[in-house]
Amino acid sequence: MSDQVWIRVTAADNIPEREGRAVRIGAREIAIFNLGDRFLATDNRCPHHGGPLCDGIVTGRSVVCPLHAWKVSLESGSVERPVTAKDHCVATYSIRVEDGVIVIQVPVTAAGSADPPPSPEGYDGRVVPASAEASVGRRSLGEGGRSANGEAAA
Repeated sequence: MSDQVWIRVTAADNIPEREGRAVRIGAREIAIFNLGDRFLATDNRCPHHGGPLCDGIVTGRSVVCPLHAWKVSLESGSVERPVTAKDHCVATYSIRVEDGVIVIQVPVTAAGSADPPPSPEGYDGRVVPASAEASVGRRSLGEGGRSANGEAAA
């Protein structure tokens, strides 16, 4: 099993209740969902045809893909519907909120670097991953939860 690193992503308030937002961490696109009582995270691509799960309808602890209505468990990543696709799944990620900021655990790559690179302690405390900006949903968030044009992120 590969090592893991915790990455600070965005303010929890940037993800409305019962909705999802996409976050790019290195080469990974991860969907983070606000269920009201907690946050859950999966890969953002539906295992059917790669639909954006962050744009799906959150129902209970699952999301319905906006392309072809596949229902995916946000807790396990398993496909709940259609029943003929039970052998498909998406990756899930550990997630927590620290001081109002969403922190997500991602694997370190086999080459020894992380997406983004880890600090010696395995957690660098940056609010934004790798490239100076983390992409959340359709907006690019910089430091302080502001979009690239300076507006407060919704």
